[in-house]
Amino acid sequence: MNWTIALPEIVLALAGMGILIFGVVYRRDASLLCNMLVLGAFLVTALLVLATPSGEGYGGLFIVDAFSRMVTILILAGAALALMLSLDYNRHERLARFEFPVLILFAVVGMMVMVSAANLMTLYLGLELQLISLYVVTAFNRDSVRSSEAALKYFILGALASGLLLYGISLVYGFAGSTSFTALASALRAPRSVSPGLLVGVVFVIAGLVFEVSAVPFHMWTPDVYEGAPTPVTAFIGAAPKVAGMALLIRTLVVPFGHIAGDWRLLIELVSIGSMVLGALAAIGQTNFKRLMAYSSIGHMGYTLIGLAAGTTAGLRGSLVYLVVYVFMYLGMFAGIIAMRRKGRAFEQIADLSGLARTDPALALAFAVFLFSMAGIPPLSGFFGKLYVFLAAVQAGMWTLAVVGVLTSVIGAYYYIRIVKVMYIDAPAPGIDPRPAMVSFVAAATAIFTVFFFLLPGPVVNAAQAAAQVLFG
Repeated sequence: MNWTIALPEIVLALAGMGILIFGVVYRRDASLLCNMLVLGAFLVTALLVLATPSGEGYGGLFIVDAFSRMVTILILAGAALALMLSLDYNRHERLARFEFPVLILFAVVGMMVMVSAANLMTLYLGLELQLISLYVVTAFNRDSVRSSEAALKYFILGALASGLLLYGISLVYGFAGSTSFTALASALRAPRSVSPGLLVGVVFVIAGLVFEVSAVPFHMWTPDVYEGAPTPVTAFIGAAPKVAGMALLIRTLVVPFGHIAGDWRLLIELVSIGSMVLGALAAIGQTNFKRLMAYSSIGHMGYTLIGLAAGTTAGLRGSLVYLVVYVFMYLGMFAGIIAMRRKGRAFEQIADLSGLARTDPALALAFAVFLFSMAGIPPLSGFFGKLYVFLAAVQAGMWTLAVVGVLTSVIGAYYYIRIVKVMYIDAPAPGIDPRPAMVSFVAAATAIFTVFFFLLPGPVVNAAQAAAQVLFG
């Protein structure tokens, strides 16, 4: 048994338990120190991920390849940036407790297991570890009714999705005789011999995984959870878990069920179209920034699914590039949202940004960069993310997906540009408080990536190409 194949996950889990014990026995406030230790653990884990060779372990339950390596690094980066955003916010809101970074760490461990799963049971264990941690951090503000309500909705709908997924796994096992990705791929080489019961199981598996990326029709939890959860938690939920969920959906459909792609491709197309349309239309009337970002994230997951629906190497490469671009745009936007604080009180309404360009030009410029990028305006990174998935759809002959994607991008540009208009044209509101250094760092780093991605896209595109080829290999 090649146990060292999971060394990054083992080290991160042991670090989490050690930090948890330290936080309990340390008699003074250990919040800041535990945050720093978790960030250090993320860095060490990232180095181990890069150093771990490709291969399988634990009897084929766990796999490390170019795909899992790229996605894991992106998850660690997203989690680290979200944790940085939480430092000042948690202190202001009296949420600075050592348990917060530990829960984030264990959620990341679950995500790492998810993206390296080579068996449906490993997939489920990683998914549940992630979800349990997310339920708790969503309700971390115990004195807030909104936060508790959001966590309850998330838990109830998450339990339903987990039940659907587990039922689908049981059907797949019952009709195919295995939960191993490799064994399933071998058993399904002749699509005509596939039983209807197995196809029903695949549909339930897709339903459970679609919930994780909050795509239509399992998006219902997203706006309420995004609005009710503490803002750094919303930033985290919309970044790292979305990447892990999408990567899990891609690997699960392409590797074990790739030979019956003709049976599930239409379902993914419908989910993609529904997500893009809902994300574009439902966000128009939103006045709360976090709810708007919830619908925006639903739309972005729809764009990412275009590459999966294409079912080609170019399509998966486009999806992975889009995920990288999305994480940095999204976290940059939330750095700006967390900076929205006036006289010590946080605010979330778009109208409160009125005239921001005259009171805080730097923050207004950062917001504009991320908003234009999400709208897909060149030469920002969001344009290239959409370009890769739209080209893959066209090359695969899926013109409907490409056309719907372009049209919904145009509709979405309306509500993004409307916020720019509020910042640059409307009468100025009272100025906001000075930004904490860590929030400024995250906003600046993500803005630099978003603006200058077009100058050096090679490393990201090449990593995505290698990851996509592994799945089809």
